[in-house]
Amino acid sequence: MNGAIILFVDKDGGRDCSMALRVQLLLLAASVAIFASGCRSSETIWSAQAKSPDGKVVASARADLRNKGLSIISSIDTNVYVNWAGDKRPAMLVLNLADGSDAPADTTVEMKWLTPTHLELTYKGNRSVGFQAVKWAGIDISVRDLSSADANTSGTRTAP
Repeated sequence: MNGAIILFVDKDGGRDCSMALRVQLLLLAASVAIFASGCRSSETIWSAQAKSPDGKVVASARADLRNKGLSIISSIDTNVYVNWAGDKRPAMLVLNLADGSDAPADTTVEMKWLTPTHLELTYKGNRSVGFQAVKWAGIDISVRDLSSADANTSGTRTAP
């Protein structure tokens, strides 16, 4: 049969499914649901928040361990978001770091408000920047990779 699905049709045009067909369809639907639910999962392994000095903006960060389905490969993504304090709308992504290991140095991002309108983000570890915003609603965002050889110059990215 080679994986083919055989459907039987009753004499009355298929209006009345047989019990065997109902069981087959139910098992097929359950198998698809179980397979889809196990494909991807995510677990937050670290999170932090930092309020701006004037209290108007909140920066939040989290590192998520992502299981990539049936394989044993997983990855760590660290994301930083900003939002107005007390705002119920979803926060805006301003930094995505990918390819981290589960070592603490590869999961954390330090968030430091230099002024009410300048957020500095620093990280260590062998990670790649997937996305970086340099400005959000008048807030300058600078990012420094502290694991680079000369962290004071080459690893700094700021708004123009």
